[in-house]
Amino acid sequence: MSGEFNLIDKYFAHRQANRQDVDLALGDDCALVSPPEGYQLAISTDTVVLGTHFLANADPSAVAYKALMSNISDLAAMGATPAWFSMAISLPEIDEAWLAPFCDSMFTLADAHHLQLIGGDTTKGPLSISFTIQGLVPKGKALTRSGAQVGDWIFVSGNLGDSQAGLSVILNPEDANKPHAKELVSRHFYAQSRIKLAERLRDHATSCIDISDGVMSDLKHVLKRSNVSAQVEITQLPISDLATDFFGDTQQAQLAALQSGEEYELCFTISKQDKPLLDEIAQQVGCLLTCIGQVTENQRDAEHTIQLLRNGLPIQEDDLARQVHGFDHFN
Repeated sequence: MSGEFNLIDKYFAHRQANRQDVDLALGDDCALVSPPEGYQLAISTDTVVLGTHFLANADPSAVAYKALMSNISDLAAMGATPAWFSMAISLPEIDEAWLAPFCDSMFTLADAHHLQLIGGDTTKGPLSISFTIQGLVPKGKALTRSGAQVGDWIFVSGNLGDSQAGLSVILNPEDANKPHAKELVSRHFYAQSRIKLAERLRDHATSCIDISDGVMSDLKHVLKRSNVSAQVEITQLPISDLATDFFGDTQQAQLAALQSGEEYELCFTISKQDKPLLDEIAQQVGCLLTCIGQVTENQRDAEHTIQLLRNGLPIQEDDLARQVHGFDHFN
């Protein structure tokens, strides 16, 4: 038996109980599943690469969690319930000390979401991990980016800026001496699942996206697909006390909240009629939900724009928020 098949048998096979809708999983050329009637499949693929998404000294448990959670977050953005995933992993060598905690973390997170590994590929090469995840959503109930309407309120889940603070500690050793550095690194790698929230939003949110490139960048995707614009009140951005202490300045913390990527929180819009329901939903799922702005009409010379406000007034030329930009892998 080759090293590849030994690797699969030792680390990836027989780690999970079969879901009832999985007819054939690992060990054949394809997996076979039977989606339930009345549901659509939501499918997403994400890749994490050494040197781009994590450093060589990163905890493999954290790498596994972050890699799989980024895919789970994509399902949440669509209001889908996790079902199956496959993985393609390239490794420079078979390293037991790295693979064992990686797999333990991956399967723990997967099991928590009733998410089964059904296939994939292993290859020798530079370290990278690609997941393709599939979820189930009732037909016609998927959340999309294209439904925002003028007058809808813009909400985000959780806090914003923690992930950027944690990344700053990872990339700049001198930041390790700043307040809450260790906890913020943990928050960078270990985002909270928003699947339960997304399932509750299916009948209420008019649009939704997960925050992977920064709320400014990701909200613009919603505005473009929905053909609308927006106003965002900077002072309403949900920022943790940890992030405020870390950045040491309110405006710096707000800047981080606007552009922090890999938060994996949800940004969604909701009608004025359904807005009162969010307090109950937030309590039921145990998640902070914060209104940060409102959807507005496009202006003739400025479509799909975000007007930033501070205390209800347009930001001034000297405001740090004018520096905001989101993450782009190729810039």
